[in-house]
Amino acid sequence: MDIATVTGLALGWGGLFLGAAIAGTNMGIFMSLEAFLIIGFGSIGATMVSFPMSTMMNSLRVARNAFYAREVDYIGTIQTLVNFATKARREGLLGLEEDVDQLGDKFLQKGMQLVVDGTDIELVRNIMETDLAFLEMRHKTGESIFMTAGGFSPTLGIIGTVMGLVNVLSTLDDPSKIGPAVAVAFIATLYGISFANLIFLPIGGKLKYRSGEETLLRQLTIEGVVAISAGDNPRIVEEKLKAFLPPKFKAAVVSTKGGETRGVEEAAPAAAAGTKK
Repeated sequence: MDIATVTGLALGWGGLFLGAAIAGTNMGIFMSLEAFLIIGFGSIGATMVSFPMSTMMNSLRVARNAFYAREVDYIGTIQTLVNFATKARREGLLGLEEDVDQLGDKFLQKGMQLVVDGTDIELVRNIMETDLAFLEMRHKTGESIFMTAGGFSPTLGIIGTVMGLVNVLSTLDDPSKIGPAVAVAFIATLYGISFANLIFLPIGGKLKYRSGEETLLRQLTIEGVVAISAGDNPRIVEEKLKAFLPPKFKAAVVSTKGGETRGVEEAAPAAAAGTKK
């Protein structure tokens, strides 16, 4: 479970209700089935118009990625690639075939299998970059669902408020009903803004962050696979891949200095911790 997502949502909603409670507000006035239906169903309906049904049906599975942290093992992947480069220089590319079959990262496995099969280096890059491009497109669609809902939600809140105010105007002959009717009318705006800023947009933002992590890992993987295909020195491969990492992570990468690297069999399991589709 991603603690940041769960804690953030709890703090956001908790802050709203706690602030209202401290102010002595009757919490019951914030409960409005009418407003919930207008904002909830309205936002979902408007978003459904914007996307195919198959994409909408997949949105719940996509949202799950915002609530569950997935290990993206940059360091383990670099170490695996560096050790592949070391073994390739010692035994040749065909010597990697058995180790490639044991990889848990399907993207890395596919790229290395192309290399072992003797595929042209530019074709290897093109195939892997095409895979990455379509991955980014799928992720972008998932993000867009929640970002779109976050854009519709406040507007529907205003629509709900206007509908409520129309109802207020119809009760002007009874002054005792005006106050409660106005309060209920503005609840729709509250719901619309709250749903957008405390549900839809944050989830979309977390999905975007997750996509960025996976994209970086795959870009790193592509460069490593291409470098191995080109026969680069293991130390050069390491330095190329460390360039993708923030400074605090670079020191954690196993150095190839003096040929002291972990065996491929030891490093390969780390690559299996890559993100799942």
